[in-house]
Amino acid sequence: MSAMALIPIDPSSPLDPFEQVRRDVIAQVLSGELAPGDRLPAIRALATELGLATGTVARAYKELEEAGVVLTRRGAGTCIAPDAQAAAEAAAPAPEAQLDPALRALLAAPIADALQAGHTPAQILAAARGELLGD
Repeated sequence: MSAMALIPIDPSSPLDPFEQVRRDVIAQVLSGELAPGDRLPAIRALATELGLATGTVARAYKELEEAGVVLTRRGAGTCIAPDAQAAAEAAAPAPEAQLDPALRALLAAPIADALQAGHTPAQILAAARGELLGD
């Protein structure tokens, strides 16, 4: 059973935080980081970790459940559904909304270096945003 990777929440993103959580869980399912049966953190625990309201995480989990990506059982928590891969493919953002693979490849090494140096995903996003916007 693997653990869910850190979800970077970008407060300056035009996407609502619940949508950022939803998309990140979908991305982790599609990449194989999360597999069927893997448990997700409890809503309160994840909300605390991300600095979000519990209702925000609950909405993301609800939409993931409605899409068939996760299963929630009272008392047993939330886990990745058996057919999560197909459900995640159907629930993923349209391809035009996803990052260009060539751009991802270009950025992969510098991001990996920054993570290795101890920077958090939020710090890396802030630095990249600053560079892009000239802040």
